[in-house]
Amino acid sequence: MQDVVEWLKKNGNLKVIDTPLDVELEIPHVAYIEVKKDNSRPILFTKPIYKAKNIEYDIPVLMNIFANKDITRKIFGKEPDIIGREIETLMKFKPPKSFKDKLKMLPTLFKLKNVFPKRSKKRGVCQEVIWQGDDIDLDKLPILKTWEEDGGRFITMGQVYTQSLDGNMQNVGMYRLQQLSKNTLAMHWQIHKDASHFFDQYAKAGKKMPVSIGIGGDPLYIWCGQAPMPHGIFEMLLYGFIRQKNAKLVKCITNDLYVPEDVDFVIEGLVDPNHFAPEGPFGDHTGYYTLVEDFPVMEITAITHKKNPVFAATVVGKPPLEDKYFGWATERIFLPLLKPLAPDLIDYNMPENGVFHNLILAKMHHKYPGHAKQFMHAFWGVGQMSFVKHAIFVKEDAPKLEDYDELTKHILNRVSKENIFISEGVVDHLDHASPKQFVGGKLGIDATGNEVEKRVKDITDEELLQKMQELDSNILALKTYYKDSANPITVIAVKKIESMQFVFKKLEPLSEYISILVAVDSQNNDLNNPYMLIWRVVNNIDAKRDVILEPFIAIDGTNKNHLDGFEREWPKDAHCTKEVLDRLQKLKVIDIDDEFIRRFGLLEFNLYDKK
Repeated sequence: MQDVVEWLKKNGNLKVIDTPLDVELEIPHVAYIEVKKDNSRPILFTKPIYKAKNIEYDIPVLMNIFANKDITRKIFGKEPDIIGREIETLMKFKPPKSFKDKLKMLPTLFKLKNVFPKRSKKRGVCQEVIWQGDDIDLDKLPILKTWEEDGGRFITMGQVYTQSLDGNMQNVGMYRLQQLSKNTLAMHWQIHKDASHFFDQYAKAGKKMPVSIGIGGDPLYIWCGQAPMPHGIFEMLLYGFIRQKNAKLVKCITNDLYVPEDVDFVIEGLVDPNHFAPEGPFGDHTGYYTLVEDFPVMEITAITHKKNPVFAATVVGKPPLEDKYFGWATERIFLPLLKPLAPDLIDYNMPENGVFHNLILAKMHHKYPGHAKQFMHAFWGVGQMSFVKHAIFVKEDAPKLEDYDELTKHILNRVSKENIFISEGVVDHLDHASPKQFVGGKLGIDATGNEVEKRVKDITDEELLQKMQELDSNILALKTYYKDSANPITVIAVKKIESMQFVFKKLEPLSEYISILVAVDSQNNDLNNPYMLIWRVVNNIDAKRDVILEPFIAIDGTNKNHLDGFEREWPKDAHCTKEVLDRLQKLKVIDIDDEFIRRFGLLEFNLYDKK
């Protein structure tokens, strides 16, 4: 990490903040604001402090490492698309038929020799300092607390190394880790993840599970920890393939796991299958708090580190976030792994404000009726793609998937009720909108067909709002997008006093003016901010409950409660703490205005309901 810091100074426009700042709220708030800027930069906090316990750290905190696409490319050493094509070449690898073919194969074979990690019998630089017994104290690490209502301090960029009970499979994942005490952590490995599957094996055998957590080192380790590798494939193989050098691993001090020899910290321990504790709440990358839930507890047996370590961390909340650049690289590199399962796939894109699992756009070679629906089933059955809630498919003549404005027009000119498919399947552990945890509605839109005719009459927003308010006075504001398309989108802000199903029913007499109607709460939504409206709606809907198709397409993007028959607890938005923002402004470590605060939903606001 010291090398990374020097590299970022030369190559990444590293911002260095020498002002003493608290690991609770202050440092995370600065990083959260930085990542939302167009010219986002990595940040090194040289003087972290822990005010609540009067601790001054001599360990700097490095955040926003993947600050933009340019830095991400440099971390990978090449364009992620190129890495994807190299993987595709490897997947099409065929036995040579001639001596000439063997010669052609040599470059590929040469690359493969670097794939497999090397295990060293020596200690690594990550083990220069060793804490055991009474020396173990997580308070000595500048672990962050990001949000005011978080359940505590969380390690947010930990590389969690685990292996199967028989030792035949290794895994590294990135899971949040809540500090419970000086020597225990809560392991938030979600039910669908490999580490959780390994844990089930140990629990069945009645054995404690060894776990080691790496922090820092080569930034590519961090990315590998969240890479959606096929089950049973160790992510360090991908590291070797990309870096073109073998990952060098060393055995941990108190368990038999191996970790990269050059990470800055290693936290070793055991997870007892009989020891669970409440974990959370935590303001997560969905932009909402995830609720308190019991997770396994890791009992720490050792902490090792370099002599001059750097603590790597990230911050999550509402988009845009640093994970948009993780996601971009993942998307490009893993495209070839999707193509064998969906051979006519051309490209796909997971918009950052869809927080990845909530929205996917895909371009395909459309060959026969029902082809797009076939793709929907394929996507919803493939690894982590199975968590995707909403999928929109276009064919090869569509605009580029990253050209969201033109692509939206293209889709709206082809949307019809007949080409909307609603199904059900697994949803992400963090999804809060489904009536039942882990299972929820799926929405697929087939926009591969011909253009459809516009069927609604033109009317001004002012006129339409007036007509709506005559039917329901709790509709407070309205804005229509893409009026020139075949299916304009009308968004309304509502003071919710009843289920939106009843409101949609009241508005049926206005169907001649409405093609697609989207409802959001009046609180914390700005109808002139489509970026955050998309974030809100794809987070908040369960397609089976919240999408109706007659007499117009209506989507209920409001927060759900007892009015909707919703029995789960609905989480809060992750908001910054105003006093912290004000203090950081006075210290001149941030410089933001009210427009910035509202644009990214940093604080609560209400533009429409002034009562």
